[in-house]
Amino acid sequence: MKNVDSMKNLDDILFDDAIEKMLLRARQTAESHLQGFPHYADVETGNWTTTNDGFWTGGFWPGTLWLAGYYSGDTTFWQEAAQWNDSLESRVESDSVFRGFLFYFGSAVGADLAANERAAELAVRAAQSLCSTFRPHTGLMPLGSSAEEAHTVGENETNIDSLSASLVLAWASERTGNPELKRVAIEHALTNADFCVREDGSVCQSASFDSESGKLLRTYTHKGYALDSTWARAQAWAMVGYAYLATKMPEEPRFLCLADRVCRWWMDNVPQDLVAYWDFDAPQEDGTKRDTSATAIAAYAMLKLASVHEDRRSARDYQRLARETVRVLCRDYLTPTADDDQRPVGILTQGCFDHTRGVATENELIWGDYFLLKALGVLTGALPVDRPR
Repeated sequence: MKNVDSMKNLDDILFDDAIEKMLLRARQTAESHLQGFPHYADVETGNWTTTNDGFWTGGFWPGTLWLAGYYSGDTTFWQEAAQWNDSLESRVESDSVFRGFLFYFGSAVGADLAANERAAELAVRAAQSLCSTFRPHTGLMPLGSSAEEAHTVGENETNIDSLSASLVLAWASERTGNPELKRVAIEHALTNADFCVREDGSVCQSASFDSESGKLLRTYTHKGYALDSTWARAQAWAMVGYAYLATKMPEEPRFLCLADRVCRWWMDNVPQDLVAYWDFDAPQEDGTKRDTSATAIAAYAMLKLASVHEDRRSARDYQRLARETVRVLCRDYLTPTADDDQRPVGILTQGCFDHTRGVATENELIWGDYFLLKALGVLTGALPVDRPR
């Protein structure tokens, strides 16, 4: 028992230190007065590549700032977050289902953590706009004509990343009392599970379907190692999406079952050192890229699931693996990782954005920062896990 307690004490020190490093990184990024939303950064210099309109990733920057202010009590983080949140307004009506990422993580989180009414307004408006795209005969909000990074876009395509739309709809339904938003969130999430979650709990990224009948035509993974492979970030998006919905809608037991299936698959298949390769089917050899961003998403998802899992042994298993995963990320991948490491402080290294195109395959990724910071908040008690965020 002493060994367990000693490890927990060491974790407390490591995790508190990691939060301080990441808050410093967030402060320095904010003070650099970027002209666009941080997207990915060079781990040697800390310099960010940005996007003008937020792409699908922009919400994670104000999301990180909302978290930073909540943890530190420094409201200047929230002031900065509010300005970036306002910059997202032009995307409320954009024809991309991935605006769910922008307005859940960038806006709804700010409404919850900082009681920011402007953030709440944008999140609700985006949810209503997304809801209007729902197609009852297919059970989906399709990707849309301008969905970022999708292999094929339009009325007959979906992918697991689009669970972000269900998150912002579920949040807005609770906020406004509008049951239609909740109904659409449920249908969209369950249809995506039918299309993309395999029997063994692994996840296929994308699916094509008949736009009239809703019949599934094919599944494929366009950003992974192969069309039928399990891309790490697809698995992680499913994990966090269904874990979130399980906490938000306990009356819908299918979400808890889905969250358990996809999280259990991660637990059974993640490498021994707990940091996922960019694709689970990629050859695991020297030089194969890791993805700390997918790993951070997965760690937070398992903490979320552990908070509501009906089987306490399973809950402890998920919590233990999440803790061990975050420990590895903080010890081995969050700068500085050695006494002579001269890189900027607080960078989560080895994030793999787009391996198939060779873009940012060993970089800091803004969503990796967000989810590691969020998981650290849960593990240190700075962010109560039982609050549905």
